Amino acid sequence: MPREKLSDKQQRILAYIREFLEEHGYPPTVRDIQSGCDISSTSVVDYNLRLLQRYGYLRRSPEVSRGIELLAGRERARPLVTVPVLGYIAAGQPVPVPSDESWAGQVTESVELPTSLVGQGERVYGLRVRGLSMIDALIGDGDIVLLRPAAEVRQGDMVVAWLKEEKEATLKRFFREGDRVRLQPANTQMEPIYTKARNLEIQGKVIGVIRLLQ
Repeated sequence: MPREKLSDKQQRILAYIREFLEEHGYPPTVRDIQSGCDISSTSVVDYNLRLLQRYGYLRRSPEVSRGIELLAGRERARPLVTVPVLGYIAAGQPVPVPSDESWAGQVTESVELPTSLVGQGERVYGLRVRGLSMIDALIGDGDIVLLRPAAEVRQGDMVVAWLKEEKEATLKRFFREGDRVRLQPANTQMEPIYTKARNLEIQGKVIGVIRLLQ
């Protein structure tokens, strides 16, 4: 189908997908397109994507949230890897961390991310945030932090810290102060957590944050 016969809405959708690919390196979701193109509903987006696929402008994998590939141009999505989301981490107050066994049983959610962001995804996992103590670091309630296990961290690194005596974990910035550690929230309304260094185990270092449209 010639390009000039596409509707204005369909041309906007194609342009948005190209721009999104150029900026992020991976394709947008249907909700991204709805928001970015100011379309009334996701069903309208889906209808137009089906038409664009029929016309040969793109290919879709309906079982994948970002499964859009442009065919009428050079833009191609970078390879994606699946990263498991293992549950929740409280960014306001510490909460118990599940055991390895219960974590394995809780992998009911995953996200697909470009290899440019997480490599091949080896040992990378996500935790969904509860709370607002990291809001000044632009991490809000419901966001997903991406982590990789780390035996050593630097001053100011954002980590998931395991408090051994309390058997609790929290998401904070790490600062060593002599024989104690300060776990600092990124929220001026909240107080830091102080603990002895030997009471602390770093379970993961934050390597990225993703915010999914609701």
